[in-house]
Amino acid sequence: MTSRPAMVGTTITHRRYVPYVHAHYGGHLVDGAYVLGLFGDIATEMSIRTDGDEGLFASYADVQFIGPLLAGDVIEVTATLTRMGRRSRGVDFRCHVICRAAPDRSPSAAVVLDEPLLITTATGTIVAPS
Repeated sequence: MTSRPAMVGTTITHRRYVPYVHAHYGGHLVDGAYVLGLFGDIATEMSIRTDGDEGLFASYADVQFIGPLLAGDVIEVTATLTRMGRRSRGVDFRCHVICRAAPDRSPSAAVVLDEPLLITTATGTIVAPS
């Protein structure tokens, strides 16, 4: 496949259920590194779609953990291309919870949230091959 020209504003979205095996802390809390791993995955897809290569995730300029990630959540991760350099690309990342477990109702109960809950943001740089 040949590479396609990258365009600022390109947005990619992934959704994922967070299994209970990833809970590391009391209250079924999942560590923030889980979301950062997903940001790396979506950055790879961004590189493939915009440059025809997996590229390299070079750095984060900012990471904000705004709310908790819990086992049983369904999350939506988005990456938006914000800047194009000769080889570097600026990317904004967002992670929202869209469904959350409701163990007070039953062990397997869950609800779709009326409004997605923003839990993590980041900005980063990915680098395309020369």
